Amino acid sequence: MTHNALANKPELTMLAAVVGLAFGFVYFASLKRSVTLLVGRKGWVGSLVLTLGRIGAAGAFLFVAAKLGAAPLLAAFFGFLIARASALRAQRRAG
Repeated sequence: MTHNALANKPELTMLAAVVGLAFGFVYFASLKRSVTLLVGRKGWVGSLVLTLGRIGAAGAFLFVAAKLGAAPLLAAFFGFLIARASALRAQRRAG
């Protein structure tokens, strides 16, 4: 696949951005749950499982995005960063 072939697939890039956004929301919801478990002293095993699952899923997601090409990888990461900004903003308003 050449670089021109990737440039001709804007729908794949947009889909990667939307999936990155959705994945980011799930990732940061899981992070919040993990922190809540740790702070509430409800056991470290659940928090550890959530953390390892979250890191593994992020690695797998970005690996698949990288296999699709540079533009989908960047779009997926951009969607993930938008979800991060949204989660931080929501947490600041709540706290």
